[in-house]
Amino acid sequence: MSTTKTVGEAMVDLLEANGVEVVFGIPGVHTVELYRGLAASKIRHITPRHEQGAGFMADGYARVTGKPGVALVITGPGLTNTITAMAQARQDSVPMLVISGVNRRNSLGHGRGLLHELPDQAAMMKSFALYSHTLVDPADLPSVIAQAFSVMGSARPGPVHIEIPTDVMPLPAGEIALKATRAPRPSPDPATLAELAALCDRSRRIVLMCGGGAPSADRSVTALAERLDAPVVLTTNARGMLAGHPLRVPASPSLNATRALIADADLVIGFGTEMGQTDYDMYATGTLPAMRTFVRVDIDAQQLAREPRAELPVLSTVEAAAVLLLPLVKAKNGDGAERAGRAREAAFEELTPKIRTEIGVIGMVYEALPDAIVVGDSTQAVYAGNLYLDVARPRSWFNAATGFGALGYGPPAAIGAAIGAPDRPVVCLTGDGGFQFSLAEIGSAADAGARVVFLVWNNDGYQEIENYMVESGIEPEGVKPSAPDFLDIARAYGLPAVRLSDVGELAAALQAAAKRNGPSLIEIHQTRTRGATA
Repeated sequence: MSTTKTVGEAMVDLLEANGVEVVFGIPGVHTVELYRGLAASKIRHITPRHEQGAGFMADGYARVTGKPGVALVITGPGLTNTITAMAQARQDSVPMLVISGVNRRNSLGHGRGLLHELPDQAAMMKSFALYSHTLVDPADLPSVIAQAFSVMGSARPGPVHIEIPTDVMPLPAGEIALKATRAPRPSPDPATLAELAALCDRSRRIVLMCGGGAPSADRSVTALAERLDAPVVLTTNARGMLAGHPLRVPASPSLNATRALIADADLVIGFGTEMGQTDYDMYATGTLPAMRTFVRVDIDAQQLAREPRAELPVLSTVEAAAVLLLPLVKAKNGDGAERAGRAREAAFEELTPKIRTEIGVIGMVYEALPDAIVVGDSTQAVYAGNLYLDVARPRSWFNAATGFGALGYGPPAAIGAAIGAPDRPVVCLTGDGGFQFSLAEIGSAADAGARVVFLVWNNDGYQEIENYMVESGIEPEGVKPSAPDFLDIARAYGLPAVRLSDVGELAAALQAAAKRNGPSLIEIHQTRTRGATA
């Protein structure tokens, strides 16, 4: 169609054509032209208190919706503030589109001291974004947007970046075809499938391992697991798959009992898992679970070539591989459910009483709010849940204690999740230390009317780090940052807040908070709230 719209206005139209419903951002003089068409569009704008929050909100939104999260930030400090969130998304394979400004074209690389100037912003972004492009010609806008969505949708997801110079934003966009990008997805070739089916038929004790790339294929993986009579080990980002199923093993493959289950298998198939340390070697022993025969199914060809190397790499989405493999394999009838049950029981018994207590508190959240999404920060209760936690549905438990491990992730990511799933209660499980990294995002939640319950696990500082220092024979230093009265902070933003004297009060507090149309805060103190620790 013919248009007199500017590049900024056309960009909004193209985002809308690609299904974008929400953007997270903070406007500035370097992006106002990108906002010109936003108010007239159907896209909702959410304003965080910090650009890092914009990125984390986009992350949380993407995880619950399966759609790319979009952040809109200024050049220079706006973009560098967002980098931490992009790095977390890169590590956890979360689709995120960051659109930033950059100074006018004739200034780039000249170091003239312009406002928000970086020596080479494009080079910085290309060092870790899956795709980064500087739009210098308005005619390239449709193809650049298409490439961004294709990268996020066709291979292993992650952050992509588009920067638009300030003198390009107001230029006429020319003729723009408004159509959604179709991203091709890989499927296994017949010869590879036949080889995998033969391996399955020859094997008697199969184990499946599922990572963050598997939850969208929950039904297909469940059907395949039943056909193969195979226990399914669920990493942190796969929790909720096979909910209630006797073949599920919702225990970290870092635990000895889970590793024993894997080592006992004559065939292990990894579905959509990068086999990273934060899932498979949480105790940093330098070892991975032993595997006699390992098959790896992944959407990323580079990942298939990384350690641990698979005897049979399968380039495919998890969904396609599971669906196409199912009719090719013979049904097995063995002791899969018994093996899974023994692993679940032994893994739980392996945990310390303190960790079991913390897992029990998280269980209370799901009992009180069965449909809840729990978004975690890096805090002791979250570490406990990552070791062992049964969840009733996929995409209902995720946190920053995997991959990049950024503190301050939980509050803004929970807001993004609440925006993406407005009909479900969202609980942000955060520590008193991590909460202070992004405490101001309470105001963002209030502005957006996000149904988030900020559940603060208060242990008076960085308790996990203090424990590690003591265990390492180091005098603890720097681990006792003072905290404000979180109830007073919440009330200053207009949120109801309560401090529990006993964890038995948690269910009622959660249910009352979930009835609200906006955010709330509940504090549990590890030593002053009865029942919070063993």
